[in-house]
Amino acid sequence: VVLGSATPSLETYAAATLEPGAPGNRDAAFRPVYVPLPERVADRPLPGVTIVDMREELKLGNRAMFSRALADALQARLDREEQAVLLLNRRGYSTFVMCRSCGYTAQCPHCDIALTYHRGSQNLRCHYCGYAEREPTECPSCQSPHIRFFGTGTQKVEEALALAFPGIRVIRMDVDTTTEKGSHEKWLTQFRERRADVLLGTQMVAKGLDFPHVTLVGVLAADSALKLPDFRAPERTFQLLTQVAGRAGRHELPGEVVIQTYEPEHPSVAMVERHDYAGFTAQELRHRRVLGYPPFGRLISLTLSHEQMPLLIALGESFAAKMREKASAAGLTGSFAGGAPHALEVLGPVPSPIPRLKDRYRFQCMVKYRGDVDAPGWVAKTLQELAETTKRSGVTVGVDVDPQMML
Repeated sequence: VVLGSATPSLETYAAATLEPGAPGNRDAAFRPVYVPLPERVADRPLPGVTIVDMREELKLGNRAMFSRALADALQARLDREEQAVLLLNRRGYSTFVMCRSCGYTAQCPHCDIALTYHRGSQNLRCHYCGYAEREPTECPSCQSPHIRFFGTGTQKVEEALALAFPGIRVIRMDVDTTTEKGSHEKWLTQFRERRADVLLGTQMVAKGLDFPHVTLVGVLAADSALKLPDFRAPERTFQLLTQVAGRAGRHELPGEVVIQTYEPEHPSVAMVERHDYAGFTAQELRHRRVLGYPPFGRLISLTLSHEQMPLLIALGESFAAKMREKASAAGLTGSFAGGAPHALEVLGPVPSPIPRLKDRYRFQCMVKYRGDVDAPGWVAKTLQELAETTKRSGVTVGVDVDPQMML
């Protein structure tokens, strides 16, 4: 098995580089050989990366979604008949709709999430349950006409490109434009045949694409995923930026990358400028070690869902109490921060990051453990002990061992 990536996951990287038996290298049977490939094919240089602080752009009076550096770079590519890739990891036209008179925000009636405005279909849509309603002309709460669309999605960027660069040819790739069978191949073939100047899209344009005339990559909101309540958010942001930067200058023509951000000092953004995977990984592993997160510990996520919140709280508290009793009986009293070789900690129950989906409330418990601990067996036994209560109440229980997403 060959695992090939410019941005391996921290778990894979640790398994290949940490000493056998070291904390974080928990699986002795999985011991990959680390083979670095620091140079590109034919010794081509990595693209130069420019980090643009959008706070400074605002101070200088530039309120457009394109910084001066990105706008100039795009114009240069149009003049030279080269191509560009633009990344914005957010589909739709606007990310939320708000009344400027009373503060009303359009929410999904079935989920605790704001509706996204899609201009093509002129409706507001929930990206989790699919609920949709017509575009409002006045505030449903106070009937004010001052209803406004805030935030930026790929549809809005496509419109802004047409206004800023008359005649520009744009292919937009996101969930809305790639639902039909064969649509991915159709759009990429058109771009490869140079029937478009810009490929604009969400994360689906960040990996695996190899176009000889792409000499510019622009990232419009590099820090949009940094604030997600997930310990992997910095890692995923660094991976996404590094991967999309690698689309530029892959052949004879040199490449350039412009990254727009409001947090240029964040390591997930700053280290992309130097293409410093090793530096970012070393820093992130230090943080993970202190907190006991993978690869220095393991996680089991338990998600409870039901229409009635009190039932979730009661069942979640019972689960957490029983797990803590088992840990105490096994003598697992050491803390992760204290460096105990064997430890188990139960976090929660707390509302999930998205507390309600499809009319069902969601609560979450997290079991964090390391060392010689049969946490999956304990979780299974505890749920068996609570099976009668779970069945009687109708609570749905989801268990995810080694979860990759915290949402």
